Amino acid sequence: MPPRTRGGYTSSAPRRRPTGSERRRRVQLREVEPAADPDSVEHPQHDRDEHEEVFEGAPGGPIDRCILRSFDKHIAAKIWLGEDRAPLKLVNHGAKLQLWELDMERSRIYETVHRSGLASLTSCSHRVASRPMLSAFCERWQPETTTFHMPFGEMTITLDDVASILHIPVTGSMISFSQPLHVDDANALLVELLGTTDVEASRETEQCRSPSVRLLWLRDHFSTITDASSDDDVVFATRAFLLHLVGCTLFADKSATSVAVVYLELFRDLSMVGSYAWGAACLAYMYRQLTTATRFEVRQLGGYVTLLQAWIYEHFPEMFSSPDMSYTESRPRALRWRPHVIADSLQSVRERLDRLQILEVCWEPYEDHRAEHPFPDIAWYSGCIKCGQVVEPYHLERVLRQFGYIQTIPPRPFTPPRPDRSSLLVQYWERWTDHLLTDQSRGRRCLYSGSGETVPEYMAWYDRISHRIVQPPQLRLGSTTDARSSLPSHAATTSDTRIARALTSLRHVISGGRDQSADYFWGALNEAHDILSGSDETSASHSTPSPAPACHSTPSPATRPFFSPPTFVYPPPASVDPPPASDDPPPLIVPPPPASVAPPAPTADPSAPAPDSTASITVYVRSKRKKKT
Repeated sequence: MPPRTRGGYTSSAPRRRPTGSERRRRVQLREVEPAADPDSVEHPQHDRDEHEEVFEGAPGGPIDRCILRSFDKHIAAKIWLGEDRAPLKLVNHGAKLQLWELDMERSRIYETVHRSGLASLTSCSHRVASRPMLSAFCERWQPETTTFHMPFGEMTITLDDVASILHIPVTGSMISFSQPLHVDDANALLVELLGTTDVEASRETEQCRSPSVRLLWLRDHFSTITDASSDDDVVFATRAFLLHLVGCTLFADKSATSVAVVYLELFRDLSMVGSYAWGAACLAYMYRQLTTATRFEVRQLGGYVTLLQAWIYEHFPEMFSSPDMSYTESRPRALRWRPHVIADSLQSVRERLDRLQILEVCWEPYEDHRAEHPFPDIAWYSGCIKCGQVVEPYHLERVLRQFGYIQTIPPRPFTPPRPDRSSLLVQYWERWTDHLLTDQSRGRRCLYSGSGETVPEYMAWYDRISHRIVQPPQLRLGSTTDARSSLPSHAATTSDTRIARALTSLRHVISGGRDQSADYFWGALNEAHDILSGSDETSASHSTPSPAPACHSTPSPATRPFFSPPTFVYPPPASVDPPPASDDPPPLIVPPPPASVAPPAPTADPSAPAPDSTASITVYVRSKRKKKT
């Protein structure tokens, strides 16, 4: 028999097994099916495989597999079939960062770290992470869409979230490596950039059994270098500190003890460290770790868990968070919260998310943070993000509500290109201004801030292509109800909208801390009272409605309806309509009852003049009680 090769047998063999690259080329040569209209609710049937299993009518899984094609391997599918797993182990190095601090004796190292744009990572990492909470959100992550599939729609971590939570740059050069690093190349890199010997480098990589170095090894060899050391030693220590920093935060892997040497190449020229898009690389790496954690056999979650945990605190403040009242907006938003381990079990948190209502979500949590940290335009980028060999799609059009826009039915998710086509990805990223989501794709802005509005057909489409609940109804704690009937209704009623606006008003003033004056709290309470009682809509009913704003522009004070909510910054800015001069709501004029129906006789008052039968009755609405005058 002729010798065996990677692609099959040698040329003298009668048959040859195709290689992986040949199979990929065959797939690329197939006829590409036309994309469906994103505004259409019904998807064509030919997008399904003939032999693909479909969970017809199963509320725990998608009815239509046109989007979530790999749902059979998802942890949510296993949970629905009665198989469960323990909470994920978390890779959190928040305590290790305190073992290597930059004091006054290491000011030269700190200056370089500060110029790199990564200085905020030294202080914003959470030392405690909640395993049940993070595990429950991992169960809702879908790799095809790179979003969390919540009961009311999709949400995800955006570039705006990364910039606000961590205060690291999200624009700049893409972090890209041509190929994985070999162990011999890693040893040479350690000798060149860290000044170690060949023996030390080989011993360390052999102990890690990979082209990596231990975090402890970096601290033991370079944490004692101060400003009094030689210039070369300070440069070596600065590179080692930056490698230790990104290994504990942005690119924490599941080894929990080491960091890949390949990132050391990014610190070759210390003057160029600040030119990289660290936030985009961190987000791509976090997406990949969440995707890996959706497989049933995985028991650990890598990546920067502080980013994920702070994102949950920001968007679900009433469920999981504990705010730090001493926080100021000049600091990263990760420091706004006091991390804690919730006492609930994983199943309990899972069921809480199944019952989650749209009113419990804070869609735009960074409005008070814009003065110190403006909105980055690159957050509207639509394409792929990259970190070394990791390439992930960035589907912004699926989470428009997180930017204050009405959510429409998004287009089909696209498959990212191969990592070896890095040159094309880099060119695409460098021209990110040409790949922003267009005004037409953004659609119309929500009428009320934080309302989370959708088009009418969105929930019917979403209920068919996704799973709204994860925990099976027969396995819930003390419940045996039908799954479909137990799903919460997410239709936005008038009462829901009023409650959402009132909660937004109160949430913004409470998050401002105790330094605000009593007038701010009094104004917020009055505003919440008027919203809940419908006084603002009553005022609007007596005024001429303003024309609707353009679908792609922010409503100005001249075009915004009178009953639209203000920005909730007290005192209100000049661009916000001033409140009515009177504290009482405007009267609602009710016509007199028909002549055939006799109104109830009021209590006679001898000192009062006789009532006029033709006069109108003025009704004041306050706290759900009617006061007649």
